[in-house]
Amino acid sequence: MHADWYFDVISPFAYLQFMQLDKVTDRAELTFKPVLFAGLLNANGQKGPAEIPSKRLFTYQMVTWMAKKRGVPFKMPEAHPFNPIRALRLCIALENDVEAVGAIYHAIWGEGHLPDNDTGWSAIQAAVGVSDGDALISDPAVKQQLIKNGEDALAANVFGVPSFVAEDNVFWGDDALGFFSDWLDDLSILENPEMEKLRTLPSSSERPR
Repeated sequence: MHADWYFDVISPFAYLQFMQLDKVTDRAELTFKPVLFAGLLNANGQKGPAEIPSKRLFTYQMVTWMAKKRGVPFKMPEAHPFNPIRALRLCIALENDVEAVGAIYHAIWGEGHLPDNDTGWSAIQAAVGVSDGDALISDPAVKQQLIKNGEDALAANVFGVPSFVAEDNVFWGDDALGFFSDWLDDLSILENPEMEKLRTLPSSSERPR
């Protein structure tokens, strides 16, 4: 089974899911697709968790707890949200190699380096063994691929990260890994009457916008 995995290094939940991808890679061939989470939010008129004051602290507490619970290296960067573009483009320039993506993720969320300051950017480049990161990410083809990934994500109805997309189905969020894994074992779980009726479930009320 082939699946696209959409992620943004800005998301600690995507980092946490990355660290568990081995739970599905025995049954799914994944194509990594770095994407700007902010672009998905803008397209859907949403705010990210860190942009909602009452949700921000809880989100940071939650991911810190989750990482400790799972035994995953975790160090909150000195600022968040941050600008992830350089790191995302570097993933693409390195052909989304799983080891390279893992090293970039570890540098950001395992060691707390920021991709949008010079010190952090140098550390991230060192983590993947490159010294010409600025040149690599300046390639027009790399920039265009990041844009295309965003377009592909929206076309596939992706609204957040991390997300698996397989056979027109979207499995969103770190906590959807088990759902995706069970679906890989039994594709019919989305085809029973209860699941099918959800596709056309109407609304009985809508709040003013």
